[in-house]
Amino acid sequence: MESCISAIGIANPHNRIAQQDIYHFMVNAFGLDATNAARLKSIYDNSGIDYRYSVIPDFGEPDPSNYTFFDTSGSFTPFPDTRKRLKLYQDEAITIAINAVKNCLAGFGADVIKQITHLVTISCTGMHAPGIDIELVEKLELNRDTERTCINFMGCYGAINGLKVADYICRANPEAKVLVVSVELCTLHFQKDNTLDNWVANSLFSDGAAAVLVENTSQRLGTGTNLTLKNFYSEFVTEARDDMGWYVGNTGFEMKLTSRVSKQIKKNIKALTSRFLQKAKLNADEITAYAVHPGGRKILEAVEDALELPEESNAFAYETLQQYGNMSSATILFVLQKMLKAENLVDQKIMSFAFGPGLTVEGMILEMC
Repeated sequence: MESCISAIGIANPHNRIAQQDIYHFMVNAFGLDATNAARLKSIYDNSGIDYRYSVIPDFGEPDPSNYTFFDTSGSFTPFPDTRKRLKLYQDEAITIAINAVKNCLAGFGADVIKQITHLVTISCTGMHAPGIDIELVEKLELNRDTERTCINFMGCYGAINGLKVADYICRANPEAKVLVVSVELCTLHFQKDNTLDNWVANSLFSDGAAAVLVENTSQRLGTGTNLTLKNFYSEFVTEARDDMGWYVGNTGFEMKLTSRVSKQIKKNIKALTSRFLQKAKLNADEITAYAVHPGGRKILEAVEDALELPEESNAFAYETLQQYGNMSSATILFVLQKMLKAENLVDQKIMSFAFGPGLTVEGMILEMC
């Protein structure tokens, strides 16, 4: 028996902000002179991102006196502390998560909510207890005995772990209906220390949520195209352990993201892919499509170079990056949602990767049916 993704719904905050408007915000926040402003502009111009979303409208506001989250003097003093940031997460994340769930289940009957048996929530950008899981049960009116699993602080690869858990549940219990919900408010954790790592991190991240219905293929509620979950793989690159990190600081969560990440992926992904294929008992030529987490343009290019793939193999990932930016764990689900809606991928085997602290590589193989 196998399990599958029957539906994916996505949602974002209502603040859709042009990448170039965020650039101007950052020039002011970092207090950059003309030389460094030009260096930062090069990063933004080459990011592959046109728009990002945020629960904080300030990133698109040219006049600091209109800020609603940061100090209206434009000095960023005092800088918002972790408590203030996580209070905004507590207030805003649930609305975006609910919108994603409603979009996911829109094609099903009204009684689908009462058929959900398990809930898996994923987030690395905020937490509280009672948390998003209990709020979803209450606000969506799921059954009170819905079994809940929370996957927290795993970074950009968290959604693959969420799908893995859902797969295990549905294989063990064919009648299970698992709702997987990822919600990330990455922009809450903007840091203004004037470092290259912060320049890069602040040029990438965005806010969004995605919801997925996973069920056993033998007892589907869904009747349309699905993504069958075939294989999973996990490995971390020890020598790259210090190149990506996610830490709790006094002014929010602090991202460590060095320029070596894409180089480490390029160096290691080919051998890792070979081990994954061996475990899955597949040949490389049996993989006909790719869904790579668009952590950044350089990461996509690193995978393409190492695996000798044409740029068009990552078309859905580039499109997601351009339209939304990097929404941490939710992003790979946005990519899969685009693939699920496409009409030219039926019967194809899709290899997917996501990357995060460790340096961890999580992979999966799906088949569109």
